[in-house]
Amino acid sequence: MWPHRIWLGAAVLPLALLVPRDAPVPHVLAEPPPTAARTRAVAAPQPVIVSRAAWHADESIVRERAAYTGAVRAVFVHHTGETSDYDCAEAPELIRNVEEAHIKGRGWDDIGYNFLVDRCGTIYEGRAGGITRSVRGAHTTGFNADSVGIAVLGDYRDGEKVPAPVVRALATLAAWKLRPGEDPRGKVRLRSTNDASRYPEGEVAVLNVISGHRDTYQTRCPGQALYDELPEIRSMAAAMRAAAGREGRADTEDAGNTH
Repeated sequence: MWPHRIWLGAAVLPLALLVPRDAPVPHVLAEPPPTAARTRAVAAPQPVIVSRAAWHADESIVRERAAYTGAVRAVFVHHTGETSDYDCAEAPELIRNVEEAHIKGRGWDDIGYNFLVDRCGTIYEGRAGGITRSVRGAHTTGFNADSVGIAVLGDYRDGEKVPAPVVRALATLAAWKLRPGEDPRGKVRLRSTNDASRYPEGEVAVLNVISGHRDTYQTRCPGQALYDELPEIRSMAAAMRAAAGREGRADTEDAGNTH
């Protein structure tokens, strides 16, 4: 569990400060590339994501540049461990605390999570490397390849209420980030790369496409209340992908009917 929050006096920087462009570099609000409709036909639209520059990531402490992995086949949901009772204006400061704990405390190259979500449902860029790319994180021991790690700021222990915007943000990220053809309600086979996980190195684990950290590691992460929301997140993400697919087919049909 991370230390309790540090109060942040300033509000979150406006999203207008983010530069909309598609580039394989950090610190931007990237837009889908022009070929997105063809290459990611069944993926839902990219959500608004607050860049590292906007939450003032400390780039001076990052140890190494990003490494990349295969297309995202699985989503792992985490919590960061602070109290869930915080003002959303504090989120950038809380994320900087996590960044410092991961790099200075654990010796990692960068913040471990690919994305973070606050209690208001705002999505933040985590590990650097480009939000539209498959950046290898340090979020789920043994299963960082071909996956994305999303952490919710807070604890969400048993009996706590998970805000609806959090559930929707997680579903939206999963619906967008999973590779084309991946069913958010389905299963995925992933090979463990670390004996410290629940699965010995080399063993193939059959996991939910959207899983909790505790499914692969001896931990209570995410908190029970958040873990209990995973079925709803899977269903919501699947519905978003289905809707995107219908819209894509309709656009194709409309284009074919023009003369």
